[in-house]
Amino acid sequence: MKLVETKPKFPDTDKVTINLGLVDLAQMDLLVAEGFYTNRTDFVRTAIRNQLQQHGDAIRQTVTRKRFVMGMQRYTKAELEASVAAGEQLDIHVLGLATIDDDVTPELARAAIASIQVLGAFFAPAAVKSALADRIHS
Repeated sequence: MKLVETKPKFPDTDKVTINLGLVDLAQMDLLVAEGFYTNRTDFVRTAIRNQLQQHGDAIRQTVTRKRFVMGMQRYTKAELEASVAAGEQLDIHVLGLATIDDDVTPELARAAIASIQVLGAFFAPAAVKSALADRIHS
C-alpha cells in the first residue's frame, strides 16, 4: 500500500465586502444588463485588475524596495530548524500567502522568526500565531 502525502489546500481567494452609492451600483448593473460584464463580481474584479495594472510599476518598485516575496511562501519545520542552526532569524515579507506548517512548535517559530509582514493571508497554527504576536506587523 502506497502512502500519498497530501498537502493542505489553501484558498486562493478571499471575500471583500464594499458599500457603493446607489447611482454607482445602478450604472454597474446597467453594464451587466447590457452584456459588458457577466455579473457584478466580474465587473468588480475587472476594475480591480485594471487598477492593479495601472499601478504595476509602483507595486513592483515597492515589492523590491521592501523585499517582499510575491505569491505563496511556505515555511517548514526543516527550514526553520536550519535557520536556527545557522544562528539566523528570518524577516518574513510576503505579498500573497504565507504559511507555517502544522508541525512547527511555538518555540521553534520564536527562535527562527524575527518578524512577519504579510499583505494577503497568513496561515499558521494558533499557538504559533500567538507566540509570534509581537512580531507580526501589518
